[in-house]
Amino acid sequence: MFNIPNIVTEEEEDAFFRIISNNVKRLRKEKKMSQLEVALSIGQKAPGFYANMENYAHGKHFNISHLFRLSKLFDVSIEELFKEV
Repeated sequence: MFNIPNIVTEEEEDAFFRIISNNVKRLRKEKKMSQLEVALSIGQKAPGFYANMENYAHGKHFNISHLFRLSKLFDVSIEELFKEV
């Protein structure tokens, strides 16, 4: 019925989310902040859920609102969170 293109593979998407997670973890450590501090600063009340996002565990990942807040918290451009380091 519909010809829906497969625009991204699961592996590509996983790699994308891992880049973001690694950048968030790196920036958090550079700022010498705990996961709890960052979680609460971006409005995430469950530090365990934040930890899962930061480690890309169980398929949990940051949404655009989280990324916007993280860029403000870490005082970096949002693009910094997407760079492959």
